[in-house]
Amino acid sequence: MNQQGHMASYGQPQPGYQGYHQQQLAYDNQHMTGVPPPQYGPYNGPVQGYQQTAVPQGPLRPVPGSAPTSVPPSTTAQQPVYNQYGQGDVHNGPAVPEQMQRVPQSQQYMPGNTLHSGSQPMPYQQYAPSLSHAQQLPNQMAHMQITGVSSNSASPVSQGYGPPASRPPAATSLPPVGPAAYSAAPQNIPSSTPQDNSLPQHPFPGQPSPVSTFSSPPTSIGLTGVIHPPSVGMQRPPTMHGQPLPGQPPSGPYPPQPNHRSLGPQPGMPGAIPGAPTQGFQMHPAPNQGFVPQQNGSFAQMRAPQPNYAAPSTGAPNYSSQPPPQQKRLDPDSIPSPIQVIEDDKSNRGSEPFSTAVRGQVPPLVTTDFVVKDQGNASPRFVRCATYNIPCTSDMAKQCQVPLTTVIKPLATLPADEAHPFIVDHGETGPIRCNRCKAYMCPYMQFIEGGRRFQCAFCSCVTEVLPHYFQHLDHTGKRMDYYDRPELSLGSYEFLATVDYCKNNKFPNPPAFIFMIDVSYNALKSGLVHLLCEELKTLLDFLPREGNAEESAIRVGFVTYNKVLHFYNVKSSLAQPQMMVVSDVADMFVPLLDGFLVNVNESRAVINSLLEQIPEMFGDTRETETVFGPVIQAGLEALKAAECAGKLFIFHSTLPLAEAPGKLKNRDDKKLINTDKEKTLFQPQTSFYNNLAKECVAQGCCVDLFLFPNQYVDVATLGLVTYQTGGSIYKYTYFQAQADGERFLNDLHRDVRKVIGFDAVMRVRTSTGIRATDFFGSFYMSNTTDVELAALDCDKTITVEFKHDDKLNEDSGAQIQCALLYTSCSGQRRLRIHNLSLNCCTQLADLYRNCETDTLINFFVKLAYRAVLNNSTKTVRESLINQSAQILACYRKNCASPSSAGQSGSLDHFRGRLAVNRIAMELQSQTGQLILPECMKLLPVYLNCVLKSDILQPGGDVSTDDRAYIRHLIASMDVSETNVFFYPRVLPVHKMDVDGDDFPVAVRCSEERLSKGGIYLLENGLNLFIWVGMSTQHDLIQSIFNVQSFGQIDSGMATLPQLDNPYSKKLRSMVDVIRAQRPRFMKLLIVKQEDKMEVLFKHFLMEDKSSNGGASYVDFLCHMHKEIRQLLS
Repeated sequence: MNQQGHMASYGQPQPGYQGYHQQQLAYDNQHMTGVPPPQYGPYNGPVQGYQQTAVPQGPLRPVPGSAPTSVPPSTTAQQPVYNQYGQGDVHNGPAVPEQMQRVPQSQQYMPGNTLHSGSQPMPYQQYAPSLSHAQQLPNQMAHMQITGVSSNSASPVSQGYGPPASRPPAATSLPPVGPAAYSAAPQNIPSSTPQDNSLPQHPFPGQPSPVSTFSSPPTSIGLTGVIHPPSVGMQRPPTMHGQPLPGQPPSGPYPPQPNHRSLGPQPGMPGAIPGAPTQGFQMHPAPNQGFVPQQNGSFAQMRAPQPNYAAPSTGAPNYSSQPPPQQKRLDPDSIPSPIQVIEDDKSNRGSEPFSTAVRGQVPPLVTTDFVVKDQGNASPRFVRCATYNIPCTSDMAKQCQVPLTTVIKPLATLPADEAHPFIVDHGETGPIRCNRCKAYMCPYMQFIEGGRRFQCAFCSCVTEVLPHYFQHLDHTGKRMDYYDRPELSLGSYEFLATVDYCKNNKFPNPPAFIFMIDVSYNALKSGLVHLLCEELKTLLDFLPREGNAEESAIRVGFVTYNKVLHFYNVKSSLAQPQMMVVSDVADMFVPLLDGFLVNVNESRAVINSLLEQIPEMFGDTRETETVFGPVIQAGLEALKAAECAGKLFIFHSTLPLAEAPGKLKNRDDKKLINTDKEKTLFQPQTSFYNNLAKECVAQGCCVDLFLFPNQYVDVATLGLVTYQTGGSIYKYTYFQAQADGERFLNDLHRDVRKVIGFDAVMRVRTSTGIRATDFFGSFYMSNTTDVELAALDCDKTITVEFKHDDKLNEDSGAQIQCALLYTSCSGQRRLRIHNLSLNCCTQLADLYRNCETDTLINFFVKLAYRAVLNNSTKTVRESLINQSAQILACYRKNCASPSSAGQSGSLDHFRGRLAVNRIAMELQSQTGQLILPECMKLLPVYLNCVLKSDILQPGGDVSTDDRAYIRHLIASMDVSETNVFFYPRVLPVHKMDVDGDDFPVAVRCSEERLSKGGIYLLENGLNLFIWVGMSTQHDLIQSIFNVQSFGQIDSGMATLPQLDNPYSKKLRSMVDVIRAQRPRFMKLLIVKQEDKMEVLFKHFLMEDKSSNGGASYVDFLCHMHKEIRQLLS
């Protein structure tokens, strides 16, 4: 992304696109609107209490077309510039070369007047007079300025969340997108490995030299850059001269940095971030000072001269004999890197099995591949917590503001090498439970009196042990059969439920699947009906079945509809299916009972005959109107008549405009975005579907909705029943069978075949001192304790928040038990139990040391996405920033200050501060540094990704339906899904090891990490891109795409060609593995550098500034620092 002009918005019209920004249709054929202003302005506002006075300013840059000024032209315009990194290199974080030498003294920070390359005049800037060191240090962050040239990126076309079928035609000769020279970055390699910088980097055809200006925050104490002597034969950049400010010593020329590497956080310093400068920094800019060139408008290091590039202008030349002071800048490689954290966790924790025997043990990250051994606590695949060390008191919890939350995935799929939960059958007596709180038997129960009684770990009540369950205790107090009973030794297991756990004291019938197909004109024209009917012939062989059962117990039924409904009798005794039409949709009923829900194997011939006839029967239809509410009512009534639970698979294409219950109107209004009425776009427009959802949950009728819209269909309303019944929504905008059939059929296959529980109720019990107070997910709640779900599948999660209601004890800890009562696909009633024991602490340092950021972000995003129903998006964003700032400020105040060094667990932080202070000489301001907890050092970057999301900060190109669709998806996502969705994975394909099984190490999610000589794969769980740089080697292009050159690559291809070479096989294998890891099939999009579709690709580079006003990672980190300082002061 490119930097913006001073106080300019983050995305501005792009002259290079010749009106593309204003005229180009968005991805959903909607015209793009203007770009909103930035969320955070440049961070150079004054600190209250200090008055800024203006100093004389230099002349403004004239508007293009005006008379030239008398300023001499830059004398460096023909200087060659070297790229910092070799072609194809990937920059993942700091790697320290061997021949590093530390700068002998702190560099002066002297930002000058910047020269803008856009059409906007140079704004006036006010600078405060010089302050003493004591005055400067508390106010450094407030005076930071982050400015630059106008954005040269067009507003991204709508991603549609699942690539649409009909792509806009690829541009073949679009002008280049501003100064988007892709800079590769060095990977984390051993320092002894030489870096090859001999390959020249060439500009794109017709591309101007990259020019951008900025004055950035100084590098922080402890994170100073290391400057290297120039390489042999490499030209030194021109020396810039200028007078130093009064009171400042003159400094030498800016050192060249041809192979610049910067040090990361110092050893022992957990997550220290560039913050206030060291003592001796001067933050006041000198007038007419030349600026330092910047690549891609990002906060990278200064580039040396590079061949074939005209050197950036340095502004008005200084003719002083003294060189200018040198600037300190915030190096992106000195701030926490998600890639570095992920790779460190993989190397440290991926090799050994994770045992759950230890209470309160933080599991490996969700990005780490590890094996779990259940030894008394539930696997992190089932339960993950935001913190594994809970504060003992509510006052302590309020002080730190860390939410006590747990993400529960009760039916999670386990790897093949992990044991599935054992099923325990206690016969007619049913599961053993506490008499008072009804908690189920678990490893935390304490047997007393020789095993005749047990004391509940949740309420401390003593319960008699039934005679058939009695067992003697050994010398340690454990039962002799401890290791023989899963409920005594494992964290997760299942009980067979008795008839007492069933509705009406009657065991349930096997569930049913009803396929309800829209046969209106749009559905027939797109090829949906024909494709679906053909696929159902084979798909019905893969219905869920129990264990090793030969066939599924699930029965199936079929309905087609437009303005009326057609029911089909497919009884096995019939020669041909029979159709019955219900035209009175205002009073829906099922016209037949016998023959509607049938066994697949028994009625195979009749079902196949029906599926062949449906496309022919409705092939000539001209009916465009549809109903929707009566469709759900019909399925519900059918399940009621059959006295079973089940799932409706509804395939729908248009807004239900026909006269019927649940009729909707088109209420889409982009003018409401960023207003107080924006929240109405997320609310259902009628209460009809809310009432219908309650009826469905009571019956165990789950609704899965497959949408195929060509225009607005009001997902917020149509998806309400799906949301409250625990179902799933799939959306295929502008569906065409040929282009989108693969994605749709893969989603349908997985949705039909996945593990699912019907008619479910979940309750979470806790030990004394905390209680579950709030729940997030796709479900319905009729009271404050029971989560009711018509169905719950293996992909759905329920997020639970806990609050204190009493003091906790450090010795006994805190226990959580999740109990899910459900009906299996065979009709068996079961209870799945998950237990987790957590530590309790009286020191904040212990809490911060045992947090998990990924789970915390999962909770924050669900909290925020629910809040937009009743609050403006601006209010929601501010609330998230405020709570996160309070979390980090509490750590800064209580765990990372010298006064906390004597506390338990703070010695490591104190040592880190000593190391920082040695580098920074002397720190006089206690709030000048941004110090993050080791476990939360990625909180700012992940939080910024959430704030920039299309729900909280939409661009004009994102449709209302897409926003409602994403809200629904996020509500039940697990931690691994939200992790990759908000911070996509970018893999350098050109660096993959064709002989190994491992993926290449990912690169950071930023444009400046892309080399124009490389190929990259980006995935976020819903979208899958392969980006091809225009300087990629022809041999690699030939091996992957089977064409000779970059220009011959067909960006419209949806699948990679199957070629018999290692690169093609490896890349196709990577794509298959990635798709298998995600619950939804990701359609492949090929994006060529400088192609029109590249704007969509850049929308997912989350560390960069976004066209919808979202801040870059560096900008947001500075903003968070400012928020924290204000809280501390």
